[in-house]
Amino acid sequence: MASVSYHISSLLEKMTSTDKDFRFMATNDLMMELQKDSIKLDEDSEKKVVKMLLKLLEDKNGEVQNLAVKCLGPLVGKVKEYQVETIVDTLCTNMLSDKEQLRDISSIGLKTVISELPPASTGSTMTANVCKKITAQLTGAIGKQEDVSVQLEALDILSDMLSRLGGTLYSFHSSILNCLLPQLTSPRLAVRKRAIIALGHLVLTCSGNIFSELTEHLLAELKRNESTSTTRTYIQCVGGISRQAGHRIGEHLEKIVPLIVQYCNVEDDELREYCFQAFESFVRRCPKEMDPHIPNVMGLCLKYITFDPNYNYDNEEEEEMMETENGEDEEQESDDEYSDDDDISWKVRRSAAKCLEAVVSSRRDLLQDFYKTLSPVLISRFKEREENVKADIFSAYISLLKQTLPIQSWLHASDASGKDDVPLAMLQNQVPKIVKALHKQLKEKSIKSRQGCFSLLTELANVLPGCLADHIPALIPGIVFSLADKSSSSNMRIDTLSFLHVLLCNHQPEVFHPHIKNLLPPVVSCIGDPFYKITSEALLVTQQLVKVIRPLDKSCTFDAKPYVKDIFPGTLKRLKAADIDQEVKERAISCMGQIIYSMGDHLSSDLQPTLKIFLERLKNEITRLTTVKALTLIASSPLKIDLRPILAEGFPILASFLRKNQRALKLSTLTALDILVKNYSDSLKPAMIESVLTELPALITENDMHVSQVAVAFLTTLAKVYPSCISKISSAVLAEIFQLVHSPLLQGGALGAIIDFFQALVLTKTATVGYSELMKQLTAPIYSSGSVGASMTLHKQAYYSVAKCVAALSSACPKEAPATVNRFVQDVKNPKSSSAVEVLAFLSLAEMGRTTNLSAQRELKTVILEAFGSPSEEVKSAASYALGNISVGNLKEYLPFMLKEIGSQPKRQYLLLHSLKEVISSSPADGLKPYVEDIWALLFKHCECAEEGTRNVVAECLGKLTLVDPSELLPRLKKQLSSGSPHARSTVVTAVKFTIADQPQPIDAFLKGCIGDFLKTLQDADLNVRRVALAMFNSAAHNKPSLIRDLLSAVLPSLYNETKVRRELIREVEMGPFKHTVDDGLDVRKAAFECMYTLLESCLDRLDIYEYLNHVEDGLKDHYDIRMLTFIMLARLSALCPSAVLQRLERLIEPLRATCSTKVKAGSVKQEFEKQDELKRSAMRAVAALLTIPEVEKSPAMAEFSSQIRSNPEMASLFESIQKDSASLPTSESMDMS
Repeated sequence: MASVSYHISSLLEKMTSTDKDFRFMATNDLMMELQKDSIKLDEDSEKKVVKMLLKLLEDKNGEVQNLAVKCLGPLVGKVKEYQVETIVDTLCTNMLSDKEQLRDISSIGLKTVISELPPASTGSTMTANVCKKITAQLTGAIGKQEDVSVQLEALDILSDMLSRLGGTLYSFHSSILNCLLPQLTSPRLAVRKRAIIALGHLVLTCSGNIFSELTEHLLAELKRNESTSTTRTYIQCVGGISRQAGHRIGEHLEKIVPLIVQYCNVEDDELREYCFQAFESFVRRCPKEMDPHIPNVMGLCLKYITFDPNYNYDNEEEEEMMETENGEDEEQESDDEYSDDDDISWKVRRSAAKCLEAVVSSRRDLLQDFYKTLSPVLISRFKEREENVKADIFSAYISLLKQTLPIQSWLHASDASGKDDVPLAMLQNQVPKIVKALHKQLKEKSIKSRQGCFSLLTELANVLPGCLADHIPALIPGIVFSLADKSSSSNMRIDTLSFLHVLLCNHQPEVFHPHIKNLLPPVVSCIGDPFYKITSEALLVTQQLVKVIRPLDKSCTFDAKPYVKDIFPGTLKRLKAADIDQEVKERAISCMGQIIYSMGDHLSSDLQPTLKIFLERLKNEITRLTTVKALTLIASSPLKIDLRPILAEGFPILASFLRKNQRALKLSTLTALDILVKNYSDSLKPAMIESVLTELPALITENDMHVSQVAVAFLTTLAKVYPSCISKISSAVLAEIFQLVHSPLLQGGALGAIIDFFQALVLTKTATVGYSELMKQLTAPIYSSGSVGASMTLHKQAYYSVAKCVAALSSACPKEAPATVNRFVQDVKNPKSSSAVEVLAFLSLAEMGRTTNLSAQRELKTVILEAFGSPSEEVKSAASYALGNISVGNLKEYLPFMLKEIGSQPKRQYLLLHSLKEVISSSPADGLKPYVEDIWALLFKHCECAEEGTRNVVAECLGKLTLVDPSELLPRLKKQLSSGSPHARSTVVTAVKFTIADQPQPIDAFLKGCIGDFLKTLQDADLNVRRVALAMFNSAAHNKPSLIRDLLSAVLPSLYNETKVRRELIREVEMGPFKHTVDDGLDVRKAAFECMYTLLESCLDRLDIYEYLNHVEDGLKDHYDIRMLTFIMLARLSALCPSAVLQRLERLIEPLRATCSTKVKAGSVKQEFEKQDELKRSAMRAVAALLTIPEVEKSPAMAEFSSQIRSNPEMASLFESIQKDSASLPTSESMDMS
């Protein structure tokens, strides 16, 4: 301790030296000391250091001054509060001094101190006190100062302080406001500008009253309109406030907008510019409140975007004459006393264009109007003479195109309703005008406007693929010009190439054939460009061009041969080079792969050396993946390229890749091997194939189902192409496959692949893997599970997998099948069989019976009906599954039998109905038609059953049955809605849910007409009916949004109504000494919130997001389950509509804070702790999502909450772990969207 103060006092002594270098070095050393965390100063040293530094601020040497100011930053955190106040006092006094240098240095000092003050949340009172001191001095300085530069500095510092610590200055807000408002009329524009900035920071944190006071003042001044100059300032101020805190200005807009509209008509260009800037920020920040004013604002924008009073755009021919006779321009200027520099009308046009862009990007619902009114005006303005304005006009049009792009999401394209096509058709009609307006500009000198044209055309080609087909001749010269022009910058070339790539991908090859001759040379010369980005774009374009020159998938008369000599050498040069950028290497490989695939027969003697290069690239770790993909492409070429020379060496390399860790490499290699085996079977030696076989067992594992699936598919190819090598398929591979069949994870594609493999394997007729051997291996684990009492050892899923494999083997060997069926029937009859064996037997009979008629087995019916009485649930459900599937294979015999049983056996109804469900789901429609009436009548007898489980099965049967004959049966379902009993209504509504599938179906057209009637049950008196109606609504919103999109305005009120907590549904149940509250309405509320979440994904553009947020807000305070849901919704909302969430932030944060800071009672059970913990994690995830919204940190509530999180160790660690999770995952929300 002593040594520190000794060291510092020696530094202080040096600081008084007359030599400026000594002073400089000493101050520098002091700075180093202060930056150490460990340093502690005693009171005396503190005093001396502060005094000394303040003295050095007035040092004669500028460098010493600068260093002294820098020392203030670290010093603030190391000294006591009253010392900081001393520093601040001195600095504020210096600010008012006459010496300019001292003023400057002091204002830098104040900014440094402010930026180092600890944020208010850390709980230190220092910040608040220091800020109050500074504020009092600054407001005084701003108010009474004659010297403008002091005023400017003071305003600057005030802005700094408000933006960083606005909340701390709460008590000063009104005095700050009173000090700033008069500055808006200051004679100096710079002062006004800084006052506006300071007000912008103030409105973020001030109270509602102060905000209203400010808006009232601005409104009054705008109405008074003293002079144009002050009006400009006030409009700028309104715009500034709206940009900073737009969500607060919403309620005042109906007064503000008409005033600003009126000022647009004043003859003053700057004023108009500010008006449009204000409109732009209103449209972006308060879309809802601006809604009534949009037509008005758009009209003004369209009027002023063409506002160019000092320039005559004559018709086009004259313009062209002007270009040819250059002399004229120069003379004109000398006659004309009006110079271009005075003309600021371009600012008006630019701000109008930006405002239009804001309108377009926030109002997708007005697309059709935009194409009627806005698009033609914008197109006519593509000829704008000011580059900056032109860029904004292009950018507005690009926004319009982006809005027109049909929404691509996981909802299938088939579900895109007709309404999206209207704007696209309108755009299609305007394409010729667009091309006409742009194609000349593609040859202009200005690089900026050419880049604008290309980005617009690129967007156009993406939105409407094929729309430029008729205009290719007009565009090619411009493309060639930009690629070949010496003055083009590299970005210009890259933009041109990327447009060309989009163009080639989105249009038919034939339209380019006449132009290949002109297009190819400039593209090929770009391949040789020294800049790697150009090279890599050019290779991408060349790859696409090769497909265009010779499309192999259709017959084509165009002769590709002459162009090979142009394309091949340039690409080859890049392929050979080892010292080039990674991206270029990869694209050269892909491009050459495409060349060989499409034109390999024209390469003659060049082919083999090129393939040898591919072999080299295979051996290189960096390029091997791309090369494998290129070889896959070449091997699949219809030209039958001769790969023999590289197979001998290449095959073992490929085999070795199967050992590597890189998953993508394994998958690509398996695909490549598969194609090679299919297309080059005669060139492969058995030894080569064995080298691959040894690698396969390791790939077949339940840890990676996709790799296993591809590996098994490859084995199937081998079994078909090389039956001889099957005897070599080691038992290791088979063991792995059986392991997989018995895995609970096997399903879908991988299971399908294994079934194909077994069928191929049996057909090779190899003794070691014959039918009986495979059957034995498949079923061994189940038979070995032992005695009658033994429970099921394998997972339920494994039984289904084994049964499917058994059925597949039997269908491959029909001769063996009857014996197998017989064996299974005996297994079931045998009283000693364990339940596992019985389950397998029934499931296998089900799988076999579905495709073959098992009527030869006389005992089947009795055996199955007996099993319905089995003590084991698994056996019962397997038997019911079997009855259903066997009936599918033989409807005539089994269906009437089943219907009779359902009528006569009330006890077994549930199982029999499940069988019926299997029949209806799996039978072809025409097979079922004769029985529909009987089934329908039977089901309606049971639709009022008291058991919910039975009712659900009945509903599923009804729904699936309706799909058989929708035009007849759907109206019948609708009739049933009016039936008396709630049970029947809930069954009907659930049945409708089962008619909605995510694939297009014939029933959709009928459903669309009447789903509104079914949705009326959302207002049903019965709670349960409302719950199932919500489930049906959710299913429609998720799978077929087009059904409900247009009904939302009618349905949403009843949906929102269900999110409310109903007091009358909450009851108390006494459990011994405890009272327990039960909320019967919880399930319905949960269903309603689930619907709301689904609507976010599928119908966001149809929701009034503010109304929606009101209900999310209520949900945040509801029961545990609902809070969990609303936290997820909040996270999603902050990604989808951040500006709306910002407007509501204060109200949304409170419940989050409450959840994060709740404590569980000490004596609670473990579940309670886990539940609370999960809730907190979920709330934290929502907070983390809110923090990703741009500008969220400006909100005082959020700033306070996030500092509370940081200062509370428990919350801080939770928050960090959430952020780690989200960093390690691919963005979680986008997972389900892709």
